[in-house]
Amino acid sequence: MSKVMSSHPSDQAAQGSQVNYTRSMAIIGALFFVFGFVTWLNSVLIPYLKIACELNNFESYLVAFAFYIAYLVMGIPAGWLLKKTGYKKGMSAGLLIIAIGALIFIPAAMSRTYALFLLGLFVQGTGLTVLQAAVNPYVSIIGPAESAAKRISIMGICNKIAGSAAPFILGSILLAGADDLVAGLENMDLAQKAAGLDALASRVITPYLVITGILVILAVFTYFSGLPEVDTEQEDETVAAANTGKTSVFQFPHLVIGALSLFLYVGVEVMAGDTVISYASSQGIPLDEATRFTTFTLWAMIAGYIVGIIAIPKYLTQQKALQICAILGVVFTLSAIFTEGYVSVLSISLLGIANSLMWPAIFPLAIADLGRFTKMGSSLLIMGIAGGALLPLLYGLLADIINPQQAYWMMVPCYLFIWYFAAIGYRIRTR
Repeated sequence: MSKVMSSHPSDQAAQGSQVNYTRSMAIIGALFFVFGFVTWLNSVLIPYLKIACELNNFESYLVAFAFYIAYLVMGIPAGWLLKKTGYKKGMSAGLLIIAIGALIFIPAAMSRTYALFLLGLFVQGTGLTVLQAAVNPYVSIIGPAESAAKRISIMGICNKIAGSAAPFILGSILLAGADDLVAGLENMDLAQKAAGLDALASRVITPYLVITGILVILAVFTYFSGLPEVDTEQEDETVAAANTGKTSVFQFPHLVIGALSLFLYVGVEVMAGDTVISYASSQGIPLDEATRFTTFTLWAMIAGYIVGIIAIPKYLTQQKALQICAILGVVFTLSAIFTEGYVSVLSISLLGIANSLMWPAIFPLAIADLGRFTKMGSSLLIMGIAGGALLPLLYGLLADIINPQQAYWMMVPCYLFIWYFAAIGYRIRTR
């Protein structure tokens, strides 16, 4: 008896849909890897530029400020761009803008001009604003709403694997022998000191040339990929009825509260990743060893993502997971403040666990039921990433005025507000 080789058309359609879904997730995963790598380079650039450009704590944290303030300044323009281009072309444009920012590092290093480094970081942040405004709602919408946190957690693993590799790779290039150089600078005359610092600054040129080339290749690949477009302009009847008469994203209270939560979350996440090297150094840990703590922070985030993938939504709702993470944030922050040495520094790294499921939960909860306002709502949330510009800068100021350890007190109210959004704020649909 011969076997029937052809399958039912509906089965073929389902298989084709699954192939498209898997391919789309793989492409988006690669993009999350890219902006994870670029973003977490800042943890190395802060101590590196502090030495190369002779900065204090406050000035060195302008690295984070210049990078993340782009999300606030360029968030709305990114939304306008995506409405014109759609998601896929917007992703490609974002990658090209990041490449331009990376290229600016070359003249910055050759002239050892801190302002040029900051400009390059702002341009990179602009590109990431466009990229994130496209990929985050895309991955939220591409599947069932109740499992959005799980999909974003998978993307988060791609992001943080890249992020954990970034400080290790760049740190081994930029900060190799940095402690010896700093000690030797005190005994050098002005000419020797300038030569030593110029040599240190030049170390950044080759890595950023490589990064530029990779970004351009990925931009071209994304543009010509088969990534399907997602239409967020159409609303189902329930959402359309709820949104009748609404003209602005600011008429969605849960979105506004979510954007503020995201602002605070990104601020504490960046503090956990970008301050830990300098904080470890202030606790007497050598810089060559201190660079590992950012990697520990990101490993902790990956562990949290894995828990999210397993537990959400089978065992935990998105909002319950967010509540637990907020409480852990308070616990680990207090541990860092009230202990010393390696235990204190590792407590900052363990904040990676607390921070891990915050983005995956806040983003889908905040954009729920936005319908035709999804693109602009996403842009508002992306603007919240500016928390990574302002909170670390405030931390740097407090570290100079008080000390690096006590400055971490500012994280406690941030985690408490995030808990409020997870418990109450996400449900508020009317003013």
